[in-house]
Amino acid sequence: MPAERIAVLLMAYGSPNSLEDVEPYYTDIRGGRAPSPAALAELREKYRTVGVPTPLLAVSTRLAGRLQESLNHGSAGQKFTVHLGMKHWTPRIWEAFEEIASTRAERVVALVLAPHYSKISTGGYRDRVQRAIDQSGRRIDLDFVESWHLLDGYLEALADRVSAARQQFAEPDQVTVVFTAHSLPARILNEGDPYQDQLLETSEAVAGRAEVDRWRFSFQSQSQTGEPWLGPDLLDTLKRLNENGQRQALVAPVGFIADHLEILFDIDVEAKQRASELGMDLRRIPMLNDDPRLADALASLVLARLQKVPAG
Repeated sequence: MPAERIAVLLMAYGSPNSLEDVEPYYTDIRGGRAPSPAALAELREKYRTVGVPTPLLAVSTRLAGRLQESLNHGSAGQKFTVHLGMKHWTPRIWEAFEEIASTRAERVVALVLAPHYSKISTGGYRDRVQRAIDQSGRRIDLDFVESWHLLDGYLEALADRVSAARQQFAEPDQVTVVFTAHSLPARILNEGDPYQDQLLETSEAVAGRAEVDRWRFSFQSQSQTGEPWLGPDLLDTLKRLNENGQRQALVAPVGFIADHLEILFDIDVEAKQRASELGMDLRRIPMLNDDPRLADALASLVLARLQKVPAG
C-alpha cells in the first residue's frame, strides 16, 4: 500500500534579495501602492546597513529541510514534503503550491513561521493560501495552523537562550529580560484579537522555564501609519528602565524566529544605539533560525494536527 502523501507549507514574511528589490518589495507590502521617495530611501538605507539579503530566506530554507527530515524519520505510512512560500517576496506562496500540486499530496498542513495569531498578520497568509488553492483547481484537505505560541520545544529553546545569555552579563541577577514582538495597530484589541494575550502567555512561559523574575514585554518595529499602535515600544521601555536605575537589559524577541531586518536593524542597531546613549548594557538572545529543536517541535506539531491530539 503506497504511503500517504502529505505536504507541509511553511510561510514567512519575505525579504528582498538586493537593494534594487527594495522598491518592488515595499510596494508589495503596501498592496501595490508605491512608497514615497523618503520612505523608500529610509528602508533602503536600513537594508544597506544590515546587508542584503538578510538571512531570512536561507535559514527558512534550512529549517524546511530539517523539518522534512524530522517528519520522515521513521515514518512508514506517510511521506512528507516541506515547501516554503513567502508572503511578500520570492518564493511566493502560490509558487510553493505549484510545487505541492506536483507531489500530488492528499493533505496539506500550512503554518506561518510566526508563533502568534493576529487577523492582520496570520489572516493575510490564510487568504493567500486560499487563493492559491482556488487557482490550482484541486480539492485539497487543508489544515491551517493559526498559532503555536505555547509549543513546548519552541518555549524550551527560547528559555535556554535566555538563561545562557543572562550569564554573560556582569550581574546576571540584575538583568531585566525584555520580550518583544512586532507591534500592530491598537484597534485589534477592540476586535478581540488574541495577539497581545498570546505574546504575554509566551513571555510568561519562557520566563518561568528560564527562572527569570525581572522581565517585561514591549513591542517593536512600529510602522508609521498615522494611527495608534500597540505599546509600550522597546525604546520607551529602555528609557523607563534607565530611569529606574536598571542598567542591564536582555532583549528576547519571542515574536520572531529568524534573523531579518526587524532584528538586525531595529534591535541590533536602533535599540542598541539608544541603550548606549542611556549608558545601558543591552544585548539580545540569538534567534532560533533553523535550530534542530525548533524543527523537531514543528514536526511534533504537524504530526499532532494529523492525529488531532495536542502536540507536546
